[in-house]
Amino acid sequence: MTRAEQADALRADGAADGGYRLRVRVPMRWGDMDAYGHINNVQIVRMLEEARIAAFGPPGGTGASGIDPEVPLFSDVPHGTLALVVEHRVRYVKPLDYRNVPAEVDVWVSGLKAAALTLDYIIHDPVDGHECVRATTALAFVDEASGRLLRLTPEQRERLSPFVGKGLFER
Repeated sequence: MTRAEQADALRADGAADGGYRLRVRVPMRWGDMDAYGHINNVQIVRMLEEARIAAFGPPGGTGASGIDPEVPLFSDVPHGTLALVVEHRVRYVKPLDYRNVPAEVDVWVSGLKAAALTLDYIIHDPVDGHECVRATTALAFVDEASGRLLRLTPEQRERLSPFVGKGLFER
């Protein structure tokens, strides 16, 4: 299957902004629940991280081998390159109740800059499909030894380009 065919297969329903979205499933853990029966806000940020890794791969050299990501990005960066979170923005639209099935998370790229990218997410309730969380994460690649920002390569831009769409918090 070509990358374009893979992108077509991964298009989430309702992605009318021109970009493709990756849909990943992120488990909710019993311990993620707060006293109100909802997934705790701190755990929501953990779920965003899990969705990001499921969609774009774990950073190279971490953990043991597993399932290849849909779009290898973090898993393909050169040794000594760090993918660092610069900023998160999270809007809680509706409480995400704990369920013993994984939540569905749409992930896409809402911004590509010379040395940074922005990912957007929508977390859906896995049973009723309601949108529960809208979020964005700004990331930058940094050289571990020097601490300097690294530019996105043409290959990284090409790999991400089918998944570039409108940001959730754009005005």
